[in-house]
Amino acid sequence: MTPSKEKKKAVILFSGGLDSTTVLAFAKSQGYSCYCLSFRYGQKQTIELKKATQSARESQVAKHLILNLDLDKIGGSALTDAIDVPKDRDLEADKEGIPITYVPARNIIFLSHAIAWAEVLGASDIFIGVNAVDYSGYPDCRPNFLQAFTTMANLGTKAGVEKSSQFSIHAPLLSMSKAEIISLGISLGVDYSKTHSCYDPAGEKACGRCDACLLRLKGFAEAGIKDPASYMERDEKLKAEGGKRR
Repeated sequence: MTPSKEKKKAVILFSGGLDSTTVLAFAKSQGYSCYCLSFRYGQKQTIELKKATQSARESQVAKHLILNLDLDKIGGSALTDAIDVPKDRDLEADKEGIPITYVPARNIIFLSHAIAWAEVLGASDIFIGVNAVDYSGYPDCRPNFLQAFTTMANLGTKAGVEKSSQFSIHAPLLSMSKAEIISLGISLGVDYSKTHSCYDPAGEKACGRCDACLLRLKGFAEAGIKDPASYMERDEKLKAEGGKRR
């Protein structure tokens, strides 16, 4: 018998959120052996790491690695510093500005670690769940950033210089709306009840008011699908109504 061909390896930047979980499902559907990379970087929403660990295990990925970074010591973001997470923003009106939830150079830092691990694994493909349509104004979620980073990675690594592995950064959700992302995930069998998006959760319950929650809720509404996440205000309202769901 001819031995089965080994699957191509890919490193997946994996937060346990809606987008990265969809990207993981997509990469698996393309036949990749997936190596998930998550970060404990001093973020307030550490519940995302619990969700990431559960999802990676249930998805039977090749390996799930969590690295520790002390970005909270640098601060400068509402996600890592003693700064209030903005609530109830008009995302359309405020689209031109970069919000305080931006973590300085986060995707540069994350992608650098992903490239390093990929080089050790002998992988040339890195997947990231950035989105340039329904996003919160982050500069490191744009196509020109990803193109520039890919060029840099291939110039600044042993694999790139020796041409043994030219790195490719895949952002399959880049031009999709949140509703389109959710529809894709549903078609791939993603269970969104096991994902976390909120920037300012109370335990495992999402606030329902930060940018991430607003974009998620908007996406589910436009997709015509009920968001299975647990929200503080929605759950309190249901409790007051005697637990009756519409």
